[in-house]
Amino acid sequence: MIELRARHGWVDHLLRAGARYHERRGNHFAAAITFFSVLNAIPLLMIAYATAGYVLAGNPALLDALDAATARAVPPELAERIEPVVAAAVEQRGAVAGTGLVAALWAGTWWMFNIREAISAQWEIPPRSPLSPRRLLSDVVALAGLWAAVLGSLAVSAVGTRLGRVVLDALGWPGADWSPLTRVVAALLVSLAADWLILVWMLTRLPRTRRRIHGAGRVALLGAVGLEALKQGLAIYLGRVTGTPGG
Repeated sequence: MIELRARHGWVDHLLRAGARYHERRGNHFAAAITFFSVLNAIPLLMIAYATAGYVLAGNPALLDALDAATARAVPPELAERIEPVVAAAVEQRGAVAGTGLVAALWAGTWWMFNIREAISAQWEIPPRSPLSPRRLLSDVVALAGLWAAVLGSLAVSAVGTRLGRVVLDALGWPGADWSPLTRVVAALLVSLAADWLILVWMLTRLPRTRRRIHGAGRVALLGAVGLEALKQGLAIYLGRVTGTPGG
């Protein structure tokens, strides 16, 4: 192993990075972030549930279409069970939304706090003093900005070839002259750029002190490729699942 590390610099770099990650309690912080990510999923689902209720309450025609589509997609016995759920989403949308927002704010703030501390630990930045209102407010602001950026990145990935056509048209290149593969590649490049910017911001601005972008760009690029692979895989999976009656 010593000879391999001496012969190949990238092997030595990779092993030193792994050792540094464990020395700075990377696994502990990853577990904390994962816990609060799962915890935050529950209030986010509540908000999505309430949002669907508001949309359906303001659009009776859509509600009727949903009931008709449900009746066609599932057996009659199951449709009878689903319809009360839809009705409850419409009737209880206000209470569910309020509870979900409060819970999402609480869990999301702690989620952001752990991300800050995890990145700060990797940069060898010592822990700050106990929580204060100012720090909590900064975490809330950072959380809102991060969610906005992530949702924007997901939207970029979701629109796929249509975004690629828009980008090509904006550059003055006729979209009709490009193949579907070219449009998909253009959309992926735009999405990768968005992911890279998000990760660079997280690595350099979330720590309790400002860090230089130098060195973080390469790490952010690797993270952007992995994140985009996850998003594309999720899009394929959801596309197959939502084509079933259960979906």
